[in-house]
Amino acid sequence: MFQMLSAVLVLLATCLTVHAEGTLSRETHHSAALGRDFPFVIYLPDGYARSEQRYPVLYLLHGAGGDEMTWETEGGIKATADRLIQRGEIPPSIIVMPGCRDCWWVDGAVDKAETAFWSDLVPTIERRYRTIESREGRFVAGLSAGGYGAVRFAMKYPERIAAAAALSPAVYADTPPAISSARVQPPFLRGDGSFDEAAWKARNYTSLFDRYCRQKQRVAFFLVSGDNDRYGIAFETMTLFRHLYQHQPELSELRIVDGDHSWALWSKSIEMAMRYIYKHGVKDAVPVANVAAQGATSQRPSQFAGQARLSNSGSDAYHFP
Repeated sequence: MFQMLSAVLVLLATCLTVHAEGTLSRETHHSAALGRDFPFVIYLPDGYARSEQRYPVLYLLHGAGGDEMTWETEGGIKATADRLIQRGEIPPSIIVMPGCRDCWWVDGAVDKAETAFWSDLVPTIERRYRTIESREGRFVAGLSAGGYGAVRFAMKYPERIAAAAALSPAVYADTPPAISSARVQPPFLRGDGSFDEAAWKARNYTSLFDRYCRQKQRVAFFLVSGDNDRYGIAFETMTLFRHLYQHQPELSELRIVDGDHSWALWSKSIEMAMRYIYKHGVKDAVPVANVAAQGATSQRPSQFAGQARLSNSGSDAYHFP
């Protein structure tokens, strides 16, 4: 009898786990900075509609040539998020995947993507959804060109982001190699269509690093690259890590793993990245009343400065696999 009851309980627990899934939907909002609709895909964790809580938000940036659907269609992010939340490895979280093809997440001659992200997208998400509107509840990650964007955002806006993850980030400290798509992307081209080295250097993280080092707040960084990356990004990722580690060793993490510049690597690495970055912000969803009492609900991107500094405790150790 006891064995039968145990089997029923196990089966019930399994069924509950299988059906504890988040929802994924595609939405748009009008971006004044872009002068058009700014699409995004949003993941809402299981129970969001029934709860009265505010949730941390992870902004996932796609790479060059990608769009708002890519993280799901190529990377299966919904299944990954469901699994990590069900196992208790990350808290229930909102995940936002904006679409801005070939913009590299900077203000270029064609698209003011950086302005659109911070002035249009983030406020829209915070109006429409119950988010934790403080840096401790905000994370950013991306792959390739999106990794480049995530690194830039973290260094330029450390008062807005608790942690960042960059997967195979196109963070060339000097200039991109001839095979890099950066050489043919609108933000880095002259009027005649040729690659503008000065534009690349002006927008790259190297132009932001000294200023970032002078900031009081620190962003936790998780960096990963494949050892066989055909664009030479493993070396560039290690160069970025070296700079960060010299400045904030307790908040810098590096993985060099077996793989190329591909979704086979990114779909696995995003799990490691999410486990890491969520250690450096809020540990769970927060009741609406608690957030309101702390005054967090009144914050908007133009008012990010002056938020409490994130504690450095609990960070992972420096590690080469």
